[in-house]
Amino acid sequence: MQTYPLGQFSVGRVGFGAMQLPGPGVLGPPRDHDQAIAVLQRAIELGINHIDTAQFYGPNVANELIREALNPYPDNLALVSKVGGDRDEQGNWLPAQQPDDLRRGIEDNLRTLAADRLAAVNLRVMGAGDDPSSPGEVDRELFDRQLSAMIKARDEGLIAGIGLSSISLEHLQIALDRTEIVCVQNAYNLVDRTSQPVFNACLEHGIAFVPFFPLGSAFTPDNPVLGHPAVRREAAKLGRTPAQIALAWTLSVAPNVLLIPGTSSVGHLEENTAVADIELTTTSSGNSTTRPERFSRRRPSPRCAGPLSASPRSRRHAGPRSTLASSAYPPANWPEGHRGSPRTQPPGQRRTRRPTRWSRRPRA
Repeated sequence: MQTYPLGQFSVGRVGFGAMQLPGPGVLGPPRDHDQAIAVLQRAIELGINHIDTAQFYGPNVANELIREALNPYPDNLALVSKVGGDRDEQGNWLPAQQPDDLRRGIEDNLRTLAADRLAAVNLRVMGAGDDPSSPGEVDRELFDRQLSAMIKARDEGLIAGIGLSSISLEHLQIALDRTEIVCVQNAYNLVDRTSQPVFNACLEHGIAFVPFFPLGSAFTPDNPVLGHPAVRREAAKLGRTPAQIALAWTLSVAPNVLLIPGTSSVGHLEENTAVADIELTTTSSGNSTTRPERFSRRRPSPRCAGPLSASPRSRRHAGPRSTLASSAYPPANWPEGHRGSPRTQPPGQRRTRRPTRWSRRPRA
């Protein structure tokens, strides 16, 4: 499996998210305790070395299951959690955004996981609305204090790296002015790329981008991702599930994408892990039938989306077109306007020539 840096760790690009291990509504014990343990142990057997969790999954339940199934932990296992939220007795999601809340959340994660240090902890910026996929507004004074709490926890050795979640490009700019950021978790999938400017900035700065809701939001009544006709056609053509096609597309967008699909089923876990080997079909011209523009409601601009965004480069740097599993770079379904930027190429393949502005107009 291909890998990408996550702070001090090098992790496989398909990991595991623990959110579905607790009971319904991410609350209480799992329906089948033994099955939940089996899923976690099978994940390690499959080579997964990146597990995403949170103390408020359950609460406590996901972390306690991880500890029971995997402790003592493999040396190469990156345990990543998040802080900034909480649950009440009715299971409602509550903000816990003050610096003391963040510190308490980090310590609670360490306690329930029985870990000395976490590979990374994401600061979840909670917005005023009910949709967790919408980035929170920038409260500069509060965000600075939050960053100070996260930096202090890292400097004291409680966490190895700082991540951010549900953020805007402005949040990332502010954070990078103060410290290193090792990962960003934002909503992102093939029909909703609202976070494209943040994605582009992560790509340029070598920050792992960990999309949540890659199969569509759990907070919407329909699912425009799994129900998309093109996804279903590709799934039928390849003999795969629509979920596998959607995950494979997301994985193919850029090398810094790290997936963390969650499940409480060993069978679904194995299906999810197999997406690393899926080759999306190509047309005679070499363009993937699942290229991003065919799905997305908003086409990313070929120009820079902001001061931190990846700079477009001349198509002469693009390299060969290929399918996902061929390991060639960039993939065939690379988003138009971001193909071949040396800042986004794997180490050892970057060019040192001065960049030139790509002057070609995007295709209609």
